[in-house]
Parts: sequence; structure tokens; C-alpha cells
Amino acid sequence: MAKLRVLVAEDSVTARRLLVMLLGADPELEVVGEASNGLEAVERCKKLRPDLVTMDIKMPVMDGVEATRRIMIESATPVVMVSSLDANDVRSSMQALEAGALAVLAKPAGPGSPHFARDSRELVTTIKGMAQVKLVRRWPTIPPYREVPARLEVPDARDIAVVGLVSSTGGPNALRSVLSALPADFAPPILIVQHIAAGFAEGLAEWLTSTTKRRVTLASDGETFVAGAVYIAPDDRHLEVTRDRLHVTASVPIDGFRPSGTRLFSSLAAVFGPRAIGVIMTGMGRDGVAGLLEMRGAGSAVLAQDEASCDIFGMPGAAVAAGAVTTTTPLSEIPTRLVELVAKD
Repeated sequence: MAKLRVLVAEDSVTARRLLVMLLGADPELEVVGEASNGLEAVERCKKLRPDLVTMDIKMPVMDGVEATRRIMIESATPVVMVSSLDANDVRSSMQALEAGALAVLAKPAGPGSPHFARDSRELVTTIKGMAQVKLVRRWPTIPPYREVPARLEVPDARDIAVVGLVSSTGGPNALRSVLSALPADFAPPILIVQHIAAGFAEGLAEWLTSTTKRRVTLASDGETFVAGAVYIAPDDRHLEVTRDRLHVTASVPIDGFRPSGTRLFSSLAAVFGPRAIGVIMTGMGRDGVAGLLEMRGAGSAVLAQDEASCDIFGMPGAAVAAGAVTTTTPLSEIPTRLVELVAKD
């Protein structure tokens, strides 16, 4: 099997050597080029045609956000941001996701760190997964909410109390699209599990607040959720509900995930049944599927993003295959479907 070809863009010689060493040590990966600034990354991406680019944020000549934007336009290639965890870089990483990057990771610590093995594993696993995404779409301007002909195959939903939304790869932009297009008076609180590297959840919440004009915050344990608000599971914590309150817990991962989409969906099924809506969007794997089956069994409406509009159809596809979904819909129509369901009240 041919190796996956990677271009490494990083201005720090030390950090670049570490990335090249980590990636080159895997038998399925080959580092085919290096860039010390964003402009070099753009040019070498066009010349070398790698399967994936790892991109730093802060670089001379051209930063990682603009380089990502240029790559998406000139030679669409999967980009993974490898960023430091300072506040400015976290914010810029969110902008890079908006520009088309598929994922964001923290820069791995050096070999002396106790987390070196874990960080190295996550880096290599993410690179392999993202390199399989051959078609990277630029995200268009988000249209306003619009009515479309009703064609929902869902149980009668009454008095919708809450919406649970789970996504992974490609999720930040999908979340931005859905939240931006919902009408301002959409009342049910929205609870989100988004798989993202540790250290970036708060930045994601801030970015979504600034780009969607909705109140998006990290969930706090024991907090009463309120109409119109949006809550995201914090780093490395499950998010679930108990009656009208949020529960945030560090209990064991489920199928390797914490936060777990299944944990959120399962709690919505148990507490709210047909008064909850579950939504599963773009991402690798099958997190959330078991929880959606519980929601379906409890009479909840379950929406899945369709394959054509997903970066990766793994999670929605697994949910559809398991029979957990009542409606499959393009990303652009998810807000409309949610409004239709709430209007049944």
C-alpha cells in the first residue's frame, strides 16, 4: 500500500524536526516536504501534491490561517492545524477551521514530557484519518433560515425541551452553519458534544459565539439550562442532563471518547424521550450511535447529516445503518428541520 504523503509547515526548526521525526517513524506515512512559512507551504503544496498538510499558526511571511485559505482555493488538500495552546493561537486555529482546515491539534510536547507517547499517537492517528479526506469543500456564506417543503418521517414531537447535537471531523464549521441559520427565536437549548483536541473547547465556544451571534458557553456541572442557550461539553468531560440541569462528569470514556455523544444522547432519551431531538453530523467512527438508538426507542426525532454535505460520513452513516435515524438531511436544511419539529408543539 502506498504511503500517505505529508507536507510539514512549521517555522520553528526544533518543532519541525520533532514533527518530521514522529510522522516519519510511522510505516504508513512519508514526509515529502517541509515549509518554514505559510507562503512556502502554499507553493510546495501545489508542487508536491501531498495527501495532507500539517500547518502551524504563527509563521513569517504568511500565517497559517491565510496559508490554509490559499491552499483551499489553489490546491484543495486536507489541512490539520498543529497549534500551541496560548489564547491567540487557539482563536487563530478556529479561524483556520473556518478557512477550511479539517482538525486542530496541540503541538506535541518533547520526548521528556509524560504525555509524549499519548500526544504522538493522537497526532499520527489524526493525520492518517484526515489524509483520507480527498475532497475538501470551501464553506460558502451561510444562508439565512428558509422554509422548505416538509418531508419529515418522524414521530409526532410535542413540547420539545432540548436538542442534542454531536459532531467530530468537520464539525466546527457544521456547527457554525446550523447555529447561524437558526432563527433568533429558536427556544430549545442546544447541547453539543464536539470531538476536538484538549485545550480547544473554550476557544471553540468563543468562536461560535462571535460567528453565530448566539450565546455559546462551556457547560458547567449543576447549571440550569435556559431557553435559547447553547452549551458545549468541556475538555475531557462527558455532558448529560438530569431533569432541567446539566451534568458534567469525568467518568470513564465510552468507546474511547470523553466527551461521548452516546452519553449525551442516552441521557436525553432517559430524561426527555419524545421531547428531545438528536442530531448527528460529520465525523469519523460511530460515537453517538448507541445513544441515538436509545433516543429512537424513546420516541425522539433523530436527524443525520447526509453524505453529500459531510466531510466524513462515518458517524452519520453508522447511525443510518443502525436504524437510529428518522430523517437524513443536507447540512443546509438541518435548521429548517429543527424549526419544523419545534413548531409541532
